[in-house]
Amino acid sequence: MKIDDILMNNKFSKILKKKNRSKIICLTAYSKNIAQIIDRHCDIVLVGDSLGSVLYNYKSTRSVTLDIMIEHSKSVRMGIKKSLMVVDMPHNTYRNSSEALRNAKVIISKTKCDAVKLEGGKKIFNIVKTLIKNKIPVMGHLGILPQSAKNFKAKGKKTIERNNLLKDAKILDELGVFSIVLECVESSLAKEITKKIKIPTIGIGASAYCDGQVLVTDDLIGLNLIKVRFVKKFANITKQINNAIIKFKNEVKNKKFPKKINSY
Repeated sequence: MKIDDILMNNKFSKILKKKNRSKIICLTAYSKNIAQIIDRHCDIVLVGDSLGSVLYNYKSTRSVTLDIMIEHSKSVRMGIKKSLMVVDMPHNTYRNSSEALRNAKVIISKTKCDAVKLEGGKKIFNIVKTLIKNKIPVMGHLGILPQSAKNFKAKGKKTIERNNLLKDAKILDELGVFSIVLECVESSLAKEITKKIKIPTIGIGASAYCDGQVLVTDDLIGLNLIKVRFVKKFANITKQINNAIIKFKNEVKNKKFPKKINSY
């Protein structure tokens, strides 16, 4: 399955045609309620294994299981009408080609998602090749790879690392992935990769040179109280939730809720 094959699918075609034209909007969702809100505004909705730290307080995404990803993805699917839905393949579910193919098929059949996302470049060459050969659309992920990272420092500042990332991006492009997430990749390298490959790049902490951007929704709305450089809080939903609950509590204590209209 090369780019021409992917273009036959309208959803993927829309993503690919945004390359060098308009920015791609991608956000995470872990439930139906969030999915149906962001679906109105997104090109891609990602069920990320970031849910491990965001929802379950895991120390890393490596603790996220296939079953957890599937259950959350089934919920998200119910909230999506137009966006392309991508699901992260969790740690230890694509250690070889046969395992990857088996688990990718399970994810797609049970969640009805449009594509899966895998971390890595040259090291997963045969795995990505197998998935794409079997007509399973793949989103790539380079830079910081949370499933295997020993540190979370920006990538691409050293010459060897820079060259390897560029090679990996070209490899994934040639294999036929439909886009690549660049996580915390040095800005000038993100610009170079974006310029030299045919498919869109989607950045997170990788500059505005990328073809699109992705953030964890809980981070940008202020629900997850994380402080990292690449996150900008566009709202303080925690404050709004807190205020609503205070109002509820006060009305209950003062016997103002429920009223007749709220009762049977």
